Amino acid sequence: MELMTSRTDPLFDREGARNPLSVLKQVYGYPAFRGKQADVVAQVVAGGDAVVLFPTGAGKSLCFQVPALCRDGVGLVVSPLIALMRDQVEALKQLGVRAAALNSSLGRDEFVDLRRSLDRGELDFLYVTPERIVTPAFREMIGNTKIALIAIDEAHCVSQWGHDFRPEYRDLGRLAQEYPGVPRMALTATADPHTREDIIARLGLEDATVFTTSFDRPNIAYEIVERDQPRQQLLSFLSRHEGESGIVYCLSRAKVEETSEWLNTQGIRSLPYHAGMERELRDAHQDAFLKEESLCLVATVAFGMGIDKPNVRYVAHLDLPGSVEAYYQETGRAGRDGLPSEVWMAYGMVDVIQRGRMIDGGNAGDDIKRVERAKLNALLAICETAGCRRQAILAHFGETHPGNCGNCDTCLKPVETWDGTEAAIKALAAVYRTGERFGTGHLIDVLTGNENERTIRFGHVDMPVFGAGRDLPTRTWQSVYRQLLAAGLVRVDHEAFGALKLEPEARAVFRHERQVLFRKDRPTKGKAAKNAGARAANARNALEGADMELFEALRATRMEIAKALSVPPYVVFPDTTLIAFATERPTSRDALLGISGVGQAKLERYGDDFLAVIRSHQR
Repeated sequence: MELMTSRTDPLFDREGARNPLSVLKQVYGYPAFRGKQADVVAQVVAGGDAVVLFPTGAGKSLCFQVPALCRDGVGLVVSPLIALMRDQVEALKQLGVRAAALNSSLGRDEFVDLRRSLDRGELDFLYVTPERIVTPAFREMIGNTKIALIAIDEAHCVSQWGHDFRPEYRDLGRLAQEYPGVPRMALTATADPHTREDIIARLGLEDATVFTTSFDRPNIAYEIVERDQPRQQLLSFLSRHEGESGIVYCLSRAKVEETSEWLNTQGIRSLPYHAGMERELRDAHQDAFLKEESLCLVATVAFGMGIDKPNVRYVAHLDLPGSVEAYYQETGRAGRDGLPSEVWMAYGMVDVIQRGRMIDGGNAGDDIKRVERAKLNALLAICETAGCRRQAILAHFGETHPGNCGNCDTCLKPVETWDGTEAAIKALAAVYRTGERFGTGHLIDVLTGNENERTIRFGHVDMPVFGAGRDLPTRTWQSVYRQLLAAGLVRVDHEAFGALKLEPEARAVFRHERQVLFRKDRPTKGKAAKNAGARAANARNALEGADMELFEALRATRMEIAKALSVPPYVVFPDTTLIAFATERPTSRDALLGISGVGQAKLERYGDDFLAVIRSHQR
């Protein structure tokens, strides 16, 4: 089925303009807009510009897709990744919407067909890369084609302060002059206040209406642990997600390969993904992840931007990301369908040092490096917080949360704190007495009285601070230094090979003018992790008995259809729709159409197949 463009089309209301709610129901099968979607759609349908700051899973795509279908012309969507374009175009086609992508993967014949469709007015959407849309050749190709709107997806890429800055996004501000009168939209799932301002300025959207909603993802359970036997810790986490899809992030390509290979030896089907792989193999691994129901993809951050797979049930980090924004976006790839999902991370001081070296060794200017260090410290503070993780994450985005979310490790088992003022003074004194020339490993050797070649050679065994911290174990001193760093009392000097330096705020601690509270160490395999996993698992297994049996039969049918069409299963129907089929058991086409996620095109294509399965499982 293709959407008609005749004025007799039932999607048009009496005034001759398409009705957004009718489009939503007939095309997408959703009964109503969520949150502020309706406000965004109304703004753009009326010809206004918009900046949309919604979290992953809040339905940003509908905010530009529905207005484009309501307005005359083709909707131009600027997207940074070919794989993302391909997935979204295929999903639109399954809805009966005429969509295409213009990028470097097109062959000559495909390009000719695309241009012919554009000239004939046979496209509702054209996805295009940021490099392509600003070229004279693209402007010539568009010619006099009427443009419904221009949507700039993943708009945080335009900002030099953003964690995924892409230079090719810089020229997109020109679109206002090249396409006057065409409503423009900037959309992103992650941006701190500084980045938001930069997006608006660089894209010339000062007069646009800004739409923002809560960045809270209540269906995601957060857990962050101190690294201790990381592979076993990861295996324990993954054991809670048998048969489910998920992502494990590593910092280096080598670690990706090693971790993926090891997981396969542990009986967990896994594939690696990183930028150093040949493109064909990398694309094949991504396709496998999208199309299989229970695959673990081990990846660098090269994977994931805009990935639409809704049933990613977990995301794990074996290394610390570079910022809160990166952590939020990467963990946000879990649970896009709103069903319970878990995110887990293991970290240590070595992460902070390694990340800091990457910042200082980069080509960015001093101002940008200063911001990147501050963002890294903000993430470390979230790792070390004794309070609610969700509250700390949302505070970074300028949002107030009361805490006690009940769905993170520190809320499920509150972290105890202790008065660490004296310990802080000892730790800071070790930094000062040794000349601010050494990293945490050596400083802890000094504090714990470890006589070795280095402490002897540098004369540190003769200092009063030597052995002053024997009352605390090495692991606690590691935590003390991480928390001092998170509190801004010390900093890492990467030009001095990771040496710790005192910050001015440390003086107040030395003078006993500032109390320092530290979070207590928690056993590596504590009850919090088990409680969090049990909570998520119980919610996922809400289907029981006959309903679960029907759900599995529906999943099998979905997989058969997806394989025949060579599309990801969720493009046919997401899990949320199958769950509704299994619990509500519609037995007619009209009843099927009443299920959220069933539009007219999918009813015609798949309705009878799923009805047959439901009827065969009548109670």
